[in-house]
Amino acid sequence: MSIRKLPDARAHPWHGVSPGPNPPQLVTAYIEITPRDVVKYELDKVSGLLKVDRPQQTSSSPPTLYGLIPQTYCGTQVAALSPETEVADGDPLDICVFSERPIDRADIVLPARVVGGLRMIDGGEADDKIVAVLANDEIFASAEDLADLPIRLIDRLEHYFLTYKLVPGRDHPVVIEERYGREHAWRVVEAAIADYKNEIVEREH
Repeated sequence: MSIRKLPDARAHPWHGVSPGPNPPQLVTAYIEITPRDVVKYELDKVSGLLKVDRPQQTSSSPPTLYGLIPQTYCGTQVAALSPETEVADGDPLDICVFSERPIDRADIVLPARVVGGLRMIDGGEADDKIVAVLANDEIFASAEDLADLPIRLIDRLEHYFLTYKLVPGRDHPVVIEERYGREHAWRVVEAAIADYKNEIVEREH
């Protein structure tokens, strides 16, 4: 009886995928949630599978694709860019990607060009949301900075994060301190890549 060789396992979306072809400007985004989702999906850090984190308690849904930048980590260097707190959330760096054509599936990777971000504090921890556009998008690819995007779309994105953890009868832990442009966003991405190398890779060795 011959033994069938099993195919190689797929790459872990956080650890086994490059952060991008030219970070911090052009990055890879692993998508966890689409604009149609009213369930919060999240990468399981151990298995690399996409899991259900929680159903949304409100009717709010993200106006963009929402996921993470591989091989990033929100640690000490990311926290240093957020003066209201001394710690970051210890997760991969979040990214929100605008696309003119609807992409209705998650658990995919795509090229994204960084144009800005939201400096968010969640439960006293830095939890930045990088804002990007699909790199080869017919409409949004012309945007160079956050100010080039329609302000109402950024308003909706901010509203999503200000409501996505709302639970009736409980205090809301999320505050958005500011919106920032691409240059600060690039610094956040660089800090998260450095934190990954210093606090994940070095720790494993």
